[in-house]
Amino acid sequence: MSMRNEEAPSGRFVERFAAELAEAGMQRMASRVFAALLASESGSLTSAELSERLRISPAAVSGAVRYLNQVGMVSREREPGSRRDRYVLHNELWYETFTRRDQVLTRWETVLRDGAETLGTDSAAGARVAETADFFAFLQKEMRGLLDRWQEHRAATAREGD
Repeated sequence: MSMRNEEAPSGRFVERFAAELAEAGMQRMASRVFAALLASESGSLTSAELSERLRISPAAVSGAVRYLNQVGMVSREREPGSRRDRYVLHNELWYETFTRRDQVLTRWETVLRDGAETLGTDSAAGARVAETADFFAFLQKEMRGLLDRWQEHRAATAREGD
């Protein structure tokens, strides 16, 4: 079986998930690189492997990886005994991403509370901003509980697998 045929189902998934990520606001090339890493057996690929799988230039890989590294979704590791870098997904990628999102929500809530006070909660604008701050406070509280439950679920699932 040729390499192209073996990668066909993976390639379809990569392009489909990348399109969803791009639709949600992630850079298009970064979406493709992230999806390719996610779909790889090891969760890591070299620049050359990414370039070949996605049929993109090394420069496109470099720019996408730089973005993904900046937002904390991948890291760069040196291949043992080689000068080549591997790009690796973080182990608890989604947990870490949403934990960082929690920090963003805290900052947004603070700015919104200050804005509501500045605008005056008796004004329509101030009330709208205060309600937005309440929404972010609620979301943050629920997110913490959700992340805690996820950790408990993972631990229980791991114990069941033993």
